[in-house]
Amino acid sequence: MPTPEPPVISVQDVHYAYGDVQALRGVTFDVPAGAFFALLGPNGAGKSTLVSLLSTLLPMERGEVRLSGLDVRRQASAVRRNLGLVFQEPSLDERLTVMENLDFHGRIYGLRGRERQARAAEVLNIVELSEWQGALARILSRGMKRRLEIARGVMHQPALLMLDEPTTGLDVQSRRAVWSYLQTLRRDTGLSLLLTTHQIEEAEDADLVAIIDRGEVLAFGTPDELREHLGTQVVTLRGVQSDLLRDLETRFGAAESSGDTVRLRLSDPEPLLAFLGPHLPRISGLNVQAASLEDVFLDLTGRALREERAGVSVARPSPTDGRGFQ
Repeated sequence: MPTPEPPVISVQDVHYAYGDVQALRGVTFDVPAGAFFALLGPNGAGKSTLVSLLSTLLPMERGEVRLSGLDVRRQASAVRRNLGLVFQEPSLDERLTVMENLDFHGRIYGLRGRERQARAAEVLNIVELSEWQGALARILSRGMKRRLEIARGVMHQPALLMLDEPTTGLDVQSRRAVWSYLQTLRRDTGLSLLLTTHQIEEAEDADLVAIIDRGEVLAFGTPDELREHLGTQVVTLRGVQSDLLRDLETRFGAAESSGDTVRLRLSDPEPLLAFLGPHLPRISGLNVQAASLEDVFLDLTGRALREERAGVSVARPSPTDGRGFQ
């Protein structure tokens, strides 16, 4: 009987503190190999600390973390060889050409001559930058630079690619292109993905999602499991005047409002719809839909994912760190 493949990420009872501030409090979860895993949390939630521990950029204090069966505390070099990293901030050497950026990365990871050239050509083809291989990185558009960073991140064929806000600042077309390339890599190579993002819609397609806040994992499961656990539907009303809003809140509890748009989360929307019957001429829009991950996040944390709040932060790695590890 074949030995089962170990989880690509295994986190067991991990704690981490910055002085008196507890950044992680007993975090535990497993992610199977080949999965697309999304880590959601507001600023200060602990996700940057967790990712830094996973990538060996911070030392372990308490607990155990393994990547593809490798202990990050005792086998840090082997862990780094199995990781690809795409940081939120640009980390290319813009003085080098597209191909030179990949060649430099391949050398750091010990890829030799023909193997390095063949691998660079392969990943450039995947991200559709083959025609730009001789161009200086500095002349690329933001979206093309991000595609090159993805190509560099998988140049050494890692088991896990970690993506920190990979589409921040990109237009819609570029975001779609980035995700198309990532899905191609997953399909063709079995690559696992770890995503941290404030674009919560990007996590809707994940295999597994962890919602983390104040150093604790509040929920872990598939997007459908998290939505089903919430057990609510969202009713959105547009053109709501203040007197109707007061009546709605009196009858159905707190509502989220922005201008004349009102959202209510209800386990059963039928009583609300019946109440609205006589008021329909007074509103300009009505929509009922299943809860989203944003709704799950709001229910668990009490605030929207994109809200900023003071918290512990970790200094981001410098551009040279993004080129590889030894």
